[in-house]
Amino acid sequence: MTPKLGGGRTALLAGGAVLVLGVVAACGSGGGTTNTQNGFQPVPQTGGQITVWVDSTRLAAAQQYQKQNPSVSMNIVSYDGDANGSNYLQTKVGLFNRTREGWPDVVFSSQNNETTWAVDAGFTAPLNKGQIPQSVLDGWATGANDPCTVNGTLHCLRNDLSQTVLWYNAALLKQWNYQVPKTWEEFQTLGEKVAAEHPGYLVGSAGDTFTPEIYLWAGKCGANQITGPKALTVNTTGPNCTRMAALLDKLIKNHTLSLSSVFSSDFGKNLADKILMMPGPAWFGGALFQDTFKVPAGQIAVAPMPQWSGDDKPSVGNVGGGTWLLSAHSKNLKAATDFLTWVTTSDDYQGKVAPGYPAFAKAATTWLSKQNSSGYYLNDIAGPLQAAAGQVWPGWGYGQFSQEAIWAATITPGLNAGKAIVSMLPDWQKAVVNYAKSNGYQVSEQ
Repeated sequence: MTPKLGGGRTALLAGGAVLVLGVVAACGSGGGTTNTQNGFQPVPQTGGQITVWVDSTRLAAAQQYQKQNPSVSMNIVSYDGDANGSNYLQTKVGLFNRTREGWPDVVFSSQNNETTWAVDAGFTAPLNKGQIPQSVLDGWATGANDPCTVNGTLHCLRNDLSQTVLWYNAALLKQWNYQVPKTWEEFQTLGEKVAAEHPGYLVGSAGDTFTPEIYLWAGKCGANQITGPKALTVNTTGPNCTRMAALLDKLIKNHTLSLSSVFSSDFGKNLADKILMMPGPAWFGGALFQDTFKVPAGQIAVAPMPQWSGDDKPSVGNVGGGTWLLSAHSKNLKAATDFLTWVTTSDDYQGKVAPGYPAFAKAATTWLSKQNSSGYYLNDIAGPLQAAAGQVWPGWGYGQFSQEAIWAATITPGLNAGKAIVSMLPDWQKAVVNYAKSNGYQVSEQ
């Protein structure tokens, strides 16, 4: 639970409410000025205090903005950020829709799929229809705001990206005279070589529920192709899925891919010092290698994610990130939009303070400069991370269901029982279809 925060104006929201789905009109009644471009009718703009919901990590952002803008009246509220898909925001919006009061003006969510319910619930204000200049919106990394776009209208802004790259221990690689693999074929060959020459060392991990988002997503596996607001195409047994699954199976079998979670005590105690390389998201550098594993400075480096030979369109996966939403019910859209714009684009926060890779490209440049100047990484990490930011494969969408939960329930038990991923691909497809249909999706199977 998030600890209670002082200051008088900061509240703590308690979880545990029953999920309620509320579908209402996208605006309040009466008195607003209709935006003829999109039909959005704001509620009467009376000004006054804005309420901002943030998780504990983004609390510093809201407090920094308040310090820089003391004339803005803010009610800063700490909540769980919908961590691990808690659906707390959706639950509360359903309640607010029934009581017709209580909506926050701006919300941070750790999830990238909030638009799958928030648009229908009438919670989100359109951002690309006059609220924020297009010249500002053009500053986000290519495809970064795709999860926020519904039928051409932007309903949220990405806070940070979690594009995947190849992290590696440059000191070990040099000591053993190995080359950084550029293709998945080379990656597999190196894994086989490590198993034979340096048993016990790792070229990656397949023990977390986000494993498919690192490997299968990067490999263009069609397990999660969102084709419309409530439409999904699933094909987990196509060649892009089977060849990546076969690669994982081979390296799991020779023990160069761990089946322990990278955040488990087992991994930290027995495997953290055995990592030769590890495909993973942008946040692995700070959160994993530096803070969790305590790898000394000057060892860790970054390379582009491997690609399949002959594929001229590089693709990477994505593990996490977050979004900011502007409420359609805000009575002070100007102040709320000013905060939303600042918190997603400002160098003062995104470039210099934010823990993750900023989705706003200019702030990302500042953030990368800060990382490089820290002296922790052996090479310049900017090139691979900047390139990967625009290479996240768009064929893996953000549905109103969790692929991580599906993988945990369907694939993880089989892996722990010694089953091959290839053999479980049909089961994975069946589970994805069932989860999607239970959430109201029309599903096309291939």
